[in-house]
Amino acid sequence: MKRVFYILLIAVPLLLSACVSKNIYQQKVNETELLNRDVTRLTADTEQLRQEKRTLQDKLSQLNARLVEVLQQNSKLQRNLLTANVEQERKEGDLSRHQQRIAAMQDQLLDMQQTNDQLLTTIEELNQALEKEKIAREARLAKVKNTYDQLVNALEGEIKRGELTISNLEGQLSVNLLNKILFDSGKAEIKKAGQKVLRNLGDVLNKFPEKAMQIEGHTDNVQISSRLIDKFPSNWELSTARATSIVHFLQDKIGLSGDRLVAAGYSEYRPVAGNDDAEGRAQNRRIQILLVPYKEAAQTE
Repeated sequence: MKRVFYILLIAVPLLLSACVSKNIYQQKVNETELLNRDVTRLTADTEQLRQEKRTLQDKLSQLNARLVEVLQQNSKLQRNLLTANVEQERKEGDLSRHQQRIAAMQDQLLDMQQTNDQLLTTIEELNQALEKEKIAREARLAKVKNTYDQLVNALEGEIKRGELTISNLEGQLSVNLLNKILFDSGKAEIKKAGQKVLRNLGDVLNKFPEKAMQIEGHTDNVQISSRLIDKFPSNWELSTARATSIVHFLQDKIGLSGDRLVAAGYSEYRPVAGNDDAEGRAQNRRIQILLVPYKEAAQTE
């Protein structure tokens, strides 16, 4: 019994020891399995992470490529924007200059309009003045025609005989008397026949006090003869002396006011015909009486 007891004492520890080793072993096995499962899981996780990394890298590459594309587009857009800004500034500058030109043109148009208005006003004033002048001229022409008619009627005989002519040139009356009825050759004294003509002429002229008379003496180109040269050194003196004789007669014998009379000598320098023949020279030897408004005669003096 005691032996058995000893055997049990020996066997129990051994059994206990065997049980403990078995438990530890199993524990290690379990731990190993857990570790293996963990390794497997970690390996799978690692592979998954690697796959995700590759996927992310691919996406990153795509994003980098897209980023490069976007940056290129952005650069292009910036260049386009810069070009557009420059073009806009140019257009704005052109528009500003265009607007300035338009404003300048508008100012010019305004000035032109004002000038046109002034011109229209001036034209209207001129038209009114011209209309008044036309009326006044028609009145003057009517008076001149009346004077002309009276002169023609009063001197009808002399006109028919060719001793004088009366002309009405643009409202200016002119009486032309040939020297043969007024003066003898080389003389400045008026003949009786000439005095008669001048009286008839003066009677008509007295009816028109607003008229003045410019008496002009004219000669041919034949020079003064030696027997007359002491009295009339040249045709200047002869033409002037004859005009002066007519002025004195009209003033002294007819009673015309002296301030209505003007005497002038033109010698041979205003011929109305050629001096190559006797007929032409006879026409050039004449007294021409111009009837002018009184004020014009005063200004001439």
